[in-house]
Amino acid sequence: MSAFAIACGGTGGHVLPGLAVAQVLRQRGHETTLWLTDRAIEADVARDWSGPRIHIPSDGFQYGASWKTVRAAWRLGGAVWASTRRMRDAPPAALLAMGSYACFGPALAARRLGVPLVLHEANVLPGRAVRLLARGAHTIAASFEESRYYLQGRPVVVTGMPLRPGLEAPDPGQRLPGLETARFIVLVMGGSGGAQALNRAACEALGALGSAGSGLGVIHLTGPADAAWVQAAYEQAGLPHFVRAFHADMAAVYRHAQLALCRAGAATCAELAAFGLPALLIPYPHASNDHQTANARALEKADAADVVLERDLTADWLREYVANRSAQPETLARMSAAGRKCAPQDAAARVADLLEAAACAG
Repeated sequence: MSAFAIACGGTGGHVLPGLAVAQVLRQRGHETTLWLTDRAIEADVARDWSGPRIHIPSDGFQYGASWKTVRAAWRLGGAVWASTRRMRDAPPAALLAMGSYACFGPALAARRLGVPLVLHEANVLPGRAVRLLARGAHTIAASFEESRYYLQGRPVVVTGMPLRPGLEAPDPGQRLPGLETARFIVLVMGGSGGAQALNRAACEALGALGSAGSGLGVIHLTGPADAAWVQAAYEQAGLPHFVRAFHADMAAVYRHAQLALCRAGAATCAELAAFGLPALLIPYPHASNDHQTANARALEKADAADVVLERDLTADWLREYVANRSAQPETLARMSAAGRKCAPQDAAARVADLLEAAACAG
């Protein structure tokens, strides 16, 4: 058996798929070490990981001339030096870098020491770390087929997005509290931080539909700032609802909903596709390189989702959209089937296969 390293620090969107691959490697008998930074969110997301961890503090990439740019460059240089020192003592058979700024130090160290490097790109548009590291990578695992266009001449394998550990189907008879009378359930979520524009438009639109006695119900994951007023608004409208700032059992959420209104982060897109949940995607307009719009358009092209830009989103438009889609079960079934076709099975295992192949080749 071999020893592998996974650099997946920075955000939950990088740690969770990294953990999924780490669990597969450990099940195959390999020793696996997570390389993280010192961010608090990592400790929370990876709290169930009992294997070894290495922490290398790092800052994100900065643009322009400023003291923040200088500090970030200094910290990244320090991350490369610290990673090289730690990796030289016990070089892994191969290193998987999940594409965040936090993977840059360990990935450059791996290249310096001749350790085979596998990259994973979660979004359609490759991020800066992947673009900078692609030339020296043994393989680049991609979530979307469309990424090939932006990585021409590189060894790209489409594996899909490794899903977060524990995303298993719940008991089909389970019902989320507050939704017992609902016949058509809409899921609203804007990511871990919430999305105020989406929260307001959805709350107004769905509240109006609920007042009309449509049999509508809503699961609304608001983020930390908006849960109280969203809950009060649905109560006033008399709309069956399940409102939480966060909810750990996302499998139950996906299984209960018939339509999702949400952002278009890579993990969200992968999970919607895996569960065959039709969606209206409202990309976060300030995402770097507008990568969420590219993700959303890929699902739209596959007929698995509809897309509206945030600047075009109004409560009246959204009310009409939900009313129309809820009356079109054939369209929703077609979108669901298309989504499942976009979701490669066993993505974590496919990425693990690439790591093992890189180790053998190295």
